Amino acid sequence: MNQSKRILITGATGFVGSYLARHLVKNGYSYIVCLRRPTSRWDLVADVKDKVMWEECDVLDAPYLENILRGHKIEQIYHCAAVVSFDPRDREEMYRINVVGTENVVNAALEVGIEKLVYVSSIAAIGRVEHEPWVRETNKWQRSPLNSHYAISKYQAEQEVWRGISEGLTAAMVNPTVVLGAQQWEQGTGRLFKQVWEGLRFYTEGSTGYVDVRDVVVFMVKLMESPIDNQRFILNGENMKYKTMFEKIAAIFNKRPASIRVTPFLAALAWRVEWIKSRLTGRRPLITKETARTSGTTFYFDNKKSLVAFPDFSYSNISVTIEETAHVFLDSKKQGQDFGILNFQ
Repeated sequence: MNQSKRILITGATGFVGSYLARHLVKNGYSYIVCLRRPTSRWDLVADVKDKVMWEECDVLDAPYLENILRGHKIEQIYHCAAVVSFDPRDREEMYRINVVGTENVVNAALEVGIEKLVYVSSIAAIGRVEHEPWVRETNKWQRSPLNSHYAISKYQAEQEVWRGISEGLTAAMVNPTVVLGAQQWEQGTGRLFKQVWEGLRFYTEGSTGYVDVRDVVVFMVKLMESPIDNQRFILNGENMKYKTMFEKIAAIFNKRPASIRVTPFLAALAWRVEWIKSRLTGRRPLITKETARTSGTTFYFDNKKSLVAFPDFSYSNISVTIEETAHVFLDSKKQGQDFGILNFQ
């Protein structure tokens, strides 16, 4: 590990970016530049806010982004900035941030000549076939009703990275499954814990993969410091049914587990009801057409490539991650906070 490298993190106040910043600080990296938007909250980075440098810059501002890289003589970029949403109201911004923003980062990196870029993609960007449950890095992207607009945006963003590689950029990607950990409880997977706390009654028969956010950032740093490039890695701690996930959270909260199975018909009805409610109230829908379509599917994500790449790397026990996150949620409720942070061991 070379702690003197000049590092840039995009999306540093977000879920993965904040844990990455904390991990780098903890491990002695001394020159870390973090990007934030004017509206970004400080909650998830409050403990490292004064230990890194901040630049107020949107990844859509290509000229200023390049100026930051030059001004700080950046050598390594962790590109974490992204919009994750299945709400049609966010679609335009999501494509702009995820695709155009990545294009800008890649172009700036090429123009300045940085040493390496590590991009946080998503498992959603890897192709899957409805009747082939195993997903591996070698899967080819194909059009499918299972592809959400978020998935398409991340796939298109990956194409920008591959394009950069073809033009001489040294880069690699990680494709995490569902990332778990304490964060803002109204966002991302934090919302799952909040829903169970409030009394989630419904479950689907589907299954997906889960990975601890701390494992994601540890792997990213290993990848950055390694000679590996022009590759992507599925990051997955465990494949688990949605029902099992909800049951584990409910048990810690001492809540009744979800007991009503959602059939395809009920899922189709539910997203329509939620759409109407969101139009009338302005609140975010709990389920959308896209999430209803994928919630009943079962896929298994192969993590062998990541484990072979770094034999000293291992994944956290997801049951332990769920328990830790649930306890942080309970503590944050007592303190009147709408967010929480997991400790690094």
